[in-house]
Amino acid sequence: QVQLVESGGGLVQPGESLRLSCAASGSIFSINAMGWYRQAPGKQRELVASIISGGTTNYADSVKGRFNISKDNAKNTVYLQMNSLKPEDTAVYYCNALLRVGKLSPITGHWGQGTQVTVSS
Repeated sequence: QVQLVESGGGLVQPGESLRLSCAASGSIFSINAMGWYRQAPGKQRELVASIISGGTTNYADSVKGRFNISKDNAKNTVYLQMNSLKPEDTAVYYCNALLRVGKLSPITGHWGQGTQVTVSS
């Protein structure tokens, strides 16, 4: 069993910052990539940022220059530093991991339970 546990969401005012964390635990052989997605009410889930095992990152255009994704391999944890938050960043943020549970296992995708981020004055 693999678990992804997110933390760090909350209510902030426009222009403020938040840092999300996501820790993966359980039967993990290797992690190929981790990322953050978000889903606002009435909208589809969208990719916010991702980071692969080699460290290459990818960001949605709407968050470039404001958000930064990083990881701690020793802790199987990924972080999302969100600066200059805007009301349109309001959403449930989900952590995703692409990993193998064994050396010969296929890569499988796993989701966290989500954490609410609300940006409002």
